[in-house]
Amino acid sequence: MSQYTEFVGNHLFLSLSFLGLLTYWIIGEIKSRGSGVGSVSPMDATQLINHNNAVVIDVREPKEMTDGQIINSIHVPFTELSNQLKKLEKYKQKAVIVSCRSGLRSASVCKTLRKNEFTQVYNLRGGVVAWVKDGLPLVKKS
Repeated sequence: MSQYTEFVGNHLFLSLSFLGLLTYWIIGEIKSRGSGVGSVSPMDATQLINHNNAVVIDVREPKEMTDGQIINSIHVPFTELSNQLKKLEKYKQKAVIVSCRSGLRSASVCKTLRKNEFTQVYNLRGGVVAWVKDGLPLVKKS
């Protein structure tokens, strides 16, 4: 224990930075778990799609869609979400998986959907990049 005290004494800025980052991470985890938004891997997402008829909402911008999209996904660009929420209301009681390129924008959309009373909302962890990395297919819309 005395080694820890000595380390903290010798490296006060480093120790305080570590505690700050740890606190920030813990608070983020608590907020995430309390928001009612789940996170699923691409493989778990396929289970939800195949067994629970989950709906996939792709929030990438049109220029990001050149490689294709997840089969049967609904394309609602991130910048148009607020204008198209009405279109998505029929899925409020279904499992909804939100995807983007990497999983960051979709996390924000998940929170918005939960605030608008969607009951089962999941963020595709790693987004379409992780989907492709796991060897899952994309389709090109014509």
